[in-house]
Amino acid sequence: MIVNDELVNKVKSSFNLNTYEARIWLALLSKGVATAGELADLADIPRSRAYDVLESLEKKGFVVMKLGKPIKYLAIPPSEVVERVRKRYEEVVNRKVSELEKLKDSPLVGELDSIHKSGAASIDISEKSGALRGQQNIISHLETMLKEAEKQVNIVTTELSFVRDAIVLKPVFMELKERNVTVRIITPIKDENAKYVQELLNYVEIYDAADFRGRIVTIDSEEVMMMLFDEKEIMSSMDVAVWLYAPALAKFLDQLIQTIVPSLPTGQKALIDKKLI
Repeated sequence: MIVNDELVNKVKSSFNLNTYEARIWLALLSKGVATAGELADLADIPRSRAYDVLESLEKKGFVVMKLGKPIKYLAIPPSEVVERVRKRYEEVVNRKVSELEKLKDSPLVGELDSIHKSGAASIDISEKSGALRGQQNIISHLETMLKEAEKQVNIVTTELSFVRDAIVLKPVFMELKERNVTVRIITPIKDENAKYVQELLNYVEIYDAADFRGRIVTIDSEEVMMMLFDEKEIMSSMDVAVWLYAPALAKFLDQLIQTIVPSLPTGQKALIDKKLI
């Protein structure tokens, strides 16, 4: 059997295997059942490595060792392997999440927070800025900014980003409403985000931006986050945002938004007028 390098690479990345594991598993799939020596020859790997590779695959749930002599190995159906891998990942993730939840209120994090606060106190406010790459990093930093808001938040966003924000940030918006922080969102209201507009109307002010496209956030007329690209034009991992502590710019943007808002339909009116509810 000639193992296709492209297929080997796909299997490695998809199932988190090393090269020898991927080659041995592919060889076993092609045979159904085989000895370690046969698989080493088929996969073109050293025979001295075959047993430890198969032992690793057995622990991961990819193969089963048959009883008897000579020892043979049986391939697990790939669909079953996918399910096993999924469950294993879920167990790992759930365990890590549980550990992090416990760590959040631990003395260690309290000590680290104290160190951070002492360091942050010495930072010049002009240095409170940075570039954020990737949508996950951007949304995580935005969540942090929102949690620290005390008075008002203005968000100008696109319909696609609104859906993502609504899913991830809804609990934060609920918390801000409880703290009497005003949140105003301006976004194009269309069929793809109408459901989420309805859900958030109980917690934030929403206005229809029609065909206007842009992504800007201001917090308490002090901080600004500006996304540099339209997310339709780039991969999520390539998205870039600039975060600035810039009161003059933030105040200007807030005044501009305040001037524009009266001319925009409210979210509820837009949903009705466009027959989206």
